[in-house]
Amino acid sequence: MAKIRYFLFWCLCAVMAVPVMHAEHLMIIAVNDTHSQIDPTNDGKGGVARRRAIYDKLRAENPNTVLIHAGDAVQGTLYFSLYKGEVEYSLMDSLGYDVIILGNHEFDNGMESLAQYYKDIDAAKISANYDFSATPLNGMFQPYWIKAVGDKRVAFFGINVNPEGLIADMNCKQLGYRYAPGVADATARYLKEVLGMDYAIMVSHIGYSSYEPTEPNDTLIIRRSHYIDMVISSHSHTTIKPGSGDDRIPNADGKLIPIGQNGKSGKLVATYDLDLESGEIVYNQIPVDESWDEAANSYTAMNEWLSLYRHGVDSIMNNPVGTSARFMKNSSQAAQNWVSDATMDIIKELSGIKNIDCAIMNKGGIRADMPQGTVTEGVIGSMFPFDNRFVVLNMPGTELIECMKLMCARGGDAVSREIHATYNENGELIKASVKGKKIEPEKNYIVATIDYLANGGDYMTPMTSCVRLFVDTQKYGNHILNYIKNLEAAGKKIDAKDEVRIKLKK
Repeated sequence: MAKIRYFLFWCLCAVMAVPVMHAEHLMIIAVNDTHSQIDPTNDGKGGVARRRAIYDKLRAENPNTVLIHAGDAVQGTLYFSLYKGEVEYSLMDSLGYDVIILGNHEFDNGMESLAQYYKDIDAAKISANYDFSATPLNGMFQPYWIKAVGDKRVAFFGINVNPEGLIADMNCKQLGYRYAPGVADATARYLKEVLGMDYAIMVSHIGYSSYEPTEPNDTLIIRRSHYIDMVISSHSHTTIKPGSGDDRIPNADGKLIPIGQNGKSGKLVATYDLDLESGEIVYNQIPVDESWDEAANSYTAMNEWLSLYRHGVDSIMNNPVGTSARFMKNSSQAAQNWVSDATMDIIKELSGIKNIDCAIMNKGGIRADMPQGTVTEGVIGSMFPFDNRFVVLNMPGTELIECMKLMCARGGDAVSREIHATYNENGELIKASVKGKKIEPEKNYIVATIDYLANGGDYMTPMTSCVRLFVDTQKYGNHILNYIKNLEAAGKKIDAKDEVRIKLKK
């Protein structure tokens, strides 16, 4: 009996002596669509120094981390309008990104300019469905990047948006595009079955949902996939809340695949805690708010460097130019109506063409909110940061009808008071009118717009065949700024109604 007790005691000690093995974890940190938001937004959220504080804390707490920017790091504030990317791209390595992918706005100043910045960025630049071989970016990109943790290997691959209809042709010359759904799962399969990766994670800039109904999105890719383990999404500015149900999409085998996206302007930092043994992923979001200010203020060298650029931004941002009767969110119907109606007024005077029938603008071109009360030059510069020109088109009724179909399919767009249309629940045009009369296919219409749309941007390909009656030489934002100054001089305020001009018939 004593021998048996001794044997059991020895076994217990042996068991107790074996160390408990914990599965390795990989902490994936991601942001998307930060859009040159160096300082906090008007609602006090975001800010690059705060984000750095979050990154540093997470890296200190987690031995295995990967930091990712999923595209559109630029365009949207005066920092980009004034300094053309110098601020945003210079910060990439200071913030410590391991992986970056291209958004569509990275192309806004052309690939030669982008290449000059990208050659000095250490982060891995990934894209599996762009061919850069005939462009200035040749040699800078790889289809995937691998992170090894213990005996596990995690591969991240990039999937980019179709440039046609979204990026100006002159800014993406000779860029090769391969259809995203066809490339995505094939790449994941290669990574797992050929290279033996344990996990294949897609970093995407095509959107959780599609702005243009005929273009693919992340949801579609997941539903067709067998091999993708997780998706870090961007482009659509969707805030996918953890645990909402929208953060898990069934794949072709019925497996729920985690997906996350965090709005825009860097107001949220996403974390994905990947248990490398079980494959479980815990998705979370960290608000970028004033609670990080103490840590953010400790980055003395970075903040002093930023202050040199901030001085130029503030000199414009604080210069009053007009008065707004109401607050208009950039995505609101009122903002779209005001811009389109103002375009009509401006172009009639600018071009000398008085018989313009209507104006078509793009709601996505309004990048900031219109405040109530004092409006500054900086606000207008932030609202209209793009380097586009006003254009007047002679448009056949057939092409105008096609434009109306496109706008109805995506739930409407910014049009002047002369246009009204209705569509059904499938996004199909029911009827459309200009100045109260049905659009006639055989008639020609004089249409005011901007060169981005006239060149087929936002998928407005019907405009590309139209004769141009007038093309301006200045940024259209400059004309809007002067228009507001003239309103102020005349004692008038910026204002617009919430009238829905392209609406769903219920």
